[in-house]
Amino acid sequence: MELRRPTLADKDTILEMIEEFRQNNSPTDGFFAGENFAYEEWLETNTNAERGLGIPEGFVPFIQYVSFDGHGRALGFLNLRLRLNDKLLQHGGHIGYCIRPSERGKGYAKEQLRLGLLEAKAKAISRVLLTCHVDNEASRRTILSQGGQLENQVDGTERYWIDLERE
Repeated sequence: MELRRPTLADKDTILEMIEEFRQNNSPTDGFFAGENFAYEEWLETNTNAERGLGIPEGFVPFIQYVSFDGHGRALGFLNLRLRLNDKLLQHGGHIGYCIRPSERGKGYAKEQLRLGLLEAKAKAISRVLLTCHVDNEASRRTILSQGGQLENQVDGTERYWIDLERE
């Protein structure tokens, strides 16, 4: 698996993945596009957001990643928030991620999160907050597989910390 920033060359495979999420009415944690999605504008928004430019109210600077298999097929999204605000401290955390519905249950989420944690460490984030809904057993297992330590539960959301200094 490769985790990297999306490019214009990835447009077809990413649009196909987005359509799969839509057809399955599946949440896309780690991906935000708004109502009228335009791929090229999304790429520009991602570049600006990483630099802290043009961020919507309530958002923080972030890096948008996409994971790909060995054939270049898009597998999932991962969004690394470079800092936390009050809202993200309660729900969302530093990293949001998802794997396309047809590829779930194959270990991709664990690998994608592992790679995302390496990116966080490279950005000097020493403690990473991850959250999941209390009913999301798959996400819980993924977080625990990467060393997540449950801090508490807030309004149906479990909050886990991963200390990257120990990793």
